[in-house]
Amino acid sequence: MIIGSHVSMSGKDMLLGSVKEALSYGANTFMFYTGAPQNTRRKAISELKVEEAKALMKENNIDLKNVVVHAPYIINLANTVKEETFELAVNFLKQELQRCQDIGTSILVLHPGSHVKAGEEVGLQQIIKGLNEVLKDTPYQGKIALETMAGKGSELGKTFEEINYLISHCDYPEKLGVCLDTCHIHDAGYDLSNFDAILDEFDRIIDLDRLLVVHLNDSKNVQGAHKDRHANLGLGEIGFDILNGIAHNERIKDVPKILETPYIDGKAPYKEEIDMLKNQEFRNIEV
Repeated sequence: MIIGSHVSMSGKDMLLGSVKEALSYGANTFMFYTGAPQNTRRKAISELKVEEAKALMKENNIDLKNVVVHAPYIINLANTVKEETFELAVNFLKQELQRCQDIGTSILVLHPGSHVKAGEEVGLQQIIKGLNEVLKDTPYQGKIALETMAGKGSELGKTFEEINYLISHCDYPEKLGVCLDTCHIHDAGYDLSNFDAILDEFDRIIDLDRLLVVHLNDSKNVQGAHKDRHANLGLGEIGFDILNGIAHNERIKDVPKILETPYIDGKAPYKEEIDMLKNQEFRNIEV
């Protein structure tokens, strides 16, 4: 099982600190942002302690190809209402791909975007336009993993069909994959109780080979709520047994699973949740 969580990258140790945090959780992979997700301020790659981080990863059998970068939330390729927002999204995403290339990671998770009341078709076409602009000259050797979304507000990417539309209409489909978020697809209306059926549908519509990452999260909302509120494993509407089954599903055993569950009393729950998955036994960590 390739399992980890979102980790921070801050303080004097930067990416080295991210690796240390992941190891403290008993993880063998992790996901990080190359800077704050809500702004464009970025430290130079030379300040991130990348080589020290890679050395520690090698010592502890963390494979860099399984390490995930998440693009900042402020990137919205679907925006047609404000041209400057679209241009910022394109330019900043180009920079993020360059940073991933410089660090050596090969998976960048991206929220497809929100159409901001311009309509789904308009938004989808704008995302395709943005992806084409970003990917046409990129030095990035990895792939962008478009994340499945809950359908909150005007979010796009809420169905496998929408994700497939983006991939199949982009000029560079070989550069695109998918990040499947369990909370998001549950909130979008998918029934996770038979996950193999979900994988069959994914394979039929998109192609299972494009599944690059799984975000393993429970949901605070009922199926189809379109709200996107993550819950800790076993403490939401999906339930531990289903999520544990997904984590151990043989068909996606080589796909990194990343926890993005909420902190409890200001503390990360990931060590306990990873331990639960390793032992396949639920414990109520809120108690």
